[in-house]
Formats: sequence, C-alpha cells, structure tokens
Amino acid sequence: MTDWSDPDAIDCSDGATFDDLLDRADTREKGHYFEFFAEGDELTHDPGLRLSQHGSEQWMGQTLNHDPAYWRSDTARERGFEDVPVHPDYLLACVMGITVEDLSEKGGYFLGRTDVEFHRSARPGTELAVTSRVVDTRTSSSRPAYGIVTWATEGRDRETGETLVSYQRTNMIPRREPAATDGGGEATGRPDDPDGGPDLPETLLAPEGGRFEDFRDALDDAEAESAAVAYRHERGRTMDDQLVAGLPLATLNTARQHHNRDEMADSPSGDIVAYGDVTRSIALAHARSDEATYRERRFADERFHSFVTLGDTIYGFTRVLDCDGDAGPEAAGAVTFEHVAFNQDNTPVYSGRRTALVQRYQ
Repeated sequence: MTDWSDPDAIDCSDGATFDDLLDRADTREKGHYFEFFAEGDELTHDPGLRLSQHGSEQWMGQTLNHDPAYWRSDTARERGFEDVPVHPDYLLACVMGITVEDLSEKGGYFLGRTDVEFHRSARPGTELAVTSRVVDTRTSSSRPAYGIVTWATEGRDRETGETLVSYQRTNMIPRREPAATDGGGEATGRPDDPDGGPDLPETLLAPEGGRFEDFRDALDDAEAESAAVAYRHERGRTMDDQLVAGLPLATLNTARQHHNRDEMADSPSGDIVAYGDVTRSIALAHARSDEATYRERRFADERFHSFVTLGDTIYGFTRVLDCDGDAGPEAAGAVTFEHVAFNQDNTPVYSGRRTALVQRYQ
C-alpha cells in the first residue's frame, strides 16, 4: 500500500501525473457569487492598507497628475493642508481596491459609481479601515448568468475613525446558477431619438485660462451666445503594463481582469483590462492640467462605457456646467464639470460629473 504522506510517493512534476492530479483537484475559490449578497449586509474588508507617499507619488507620476500640492510641502501649506497629503485619486483607488476581494473579484462589469465625497484629506502613513453595506441586489434580464449589486463603501482612518471618502458603486456579479428570465432584456444606452439626437450648440467655447474667473466668464459668454463651454485636452496616455496591472495590484485590487491574461483570453475584452480608477485618474489628470485646482470636492454619475486594454490611449474632454463663487474659501470658487475619457478611436470609455474648488486670481 502506497504511503501518500511520503513526499516521494508522487512525482507532481511529471506531465501525465500532473494532468491527472489537476483534473481531479478542487479549486479553492476566491471572491463571492451574486447569491452571497443580501440587502443590508455589512462587510468589513481586511487587510487594511497603509497609505504611503511613495504609493501616492507613483500613482500621480504614472497617471500624469502633477499638482504640486501633493508633491511639495510649501504648496500644500498654501492650499490649507498641514503637510503634503496623498492624492485623492490614490486614496479612492486604495479604498476601492481593498474591497475587490470581498465584493467583485469573481468578475463582472463595473457599471458605475456615484456620491463620491472626500470628507477630509489623508496623510501618508494613514492606515485604512474600509467597510461596505449592500444597498441593493437585483437580477439581470439581459444577462441571466449575472446579478447586479450596489454597495455603499466608506474608507476611514483606522486610528481616529474619521471618514476620509465614501461612495456607492454598482457591479454585475456572476451567479452561481443562472437565473430564469423572460428574455426581455434590459435597455442599454440611449433610447432611439426620432430627431436624430439632441440639439447641439453651434459654438463651443473654451475658457481663456484655468482660474475660477476664467470658467465663470466663459459660462457668462456662452449664455449670451447660446453656446456651451466645452473643450478637449491635448495630452494622451497609452496604457502599459504598469498602468493596467501594476497600479491596481499596488492598491490590493486582486480582480483577475487586471493581471490574469490567461483567464481573460476568452472574455469579451480578449485581454486584461485597466482598473476603472486608473482610466478615470488619467482623464482627470488631463483636465486638471488645464485648470488651477485647489481642492477636490465630490463626484457623481461615474460610468464606464467600454473596455480599456493594453495599448489603448486615453484622452480627455471637458464640459463646464456651473460655477459657484460662494462655495469654498476666499481663494477659490466651486466649478462643476462633466468629464469624458475617450480612446484613440474616439470611443467614450468613462464619464462623470466632478465638483472641484478652483483657485481665483489673487
């Protein structure tokens, strides 16, 4: 009788033996199927993550976010920070990255995120505590192999308990067993418009500069001319291995979509895809490079429209929606933007509304 505890009883490296072992071995699964989630469930995500200056600077450098307030102590203090904080895009990506193993590692489309609010800045060295609550679960008529889950997530300072950032996000999540459906399908995209789409302004105006007054004046001019304030940004950034795989893994985002090329070969994208927050951060960096950002406030209606894969180039387009001179400190006013990221084929891949404080002329 063979002693299977003997290390030499089986040569696992033998090809035929290994094939037989692999076919018979159970897989220890990661992540959760749709059926795991129930409305009202609370989840605590571990491990936490310690925000670092290196991680923030790596994120900023790779995504072209070059605001000096997040690099230099003198500029940080001028903006009202006690010291150099981590960049808010890095903070948001870390908080969401921590949740992936518990919420969305099984895969499924990232449908969108809203109510993103930055409650306070975070310093390098801050240890994160992240929790999520299941807000809603529903079936998908068009994709019976998936369900749709919405979570409300908070990222807090583990030491003080203060909330740093909060948001809601929605994902499609694979079901363990496909749901029975009526085959009706779900509406996708915009309904047919018999007039061929919305009326577009004949004129698009760009602000003359990047200060609050420039955006306010451009909106005033646009109103007088029945025009809109909208413009594109010159910079582009091509997705490489560091962006697609390196940055997500640095935030503990373990979703196979970003680093397992073998697993993704037969997927609709055909290859590993970029973490949505990387795509988003690049598009916002393009926009921020043309404005004097003072502080990020909030985001809403963030949606991801198409796959971004290795080799795609991300560009940015911005529309200015509103200016509020009474919001914020004396040195800045609030501007609300709509940002669209698009690829080399002019296909939108991300869109969202953002409110930021923009510096005034002194």
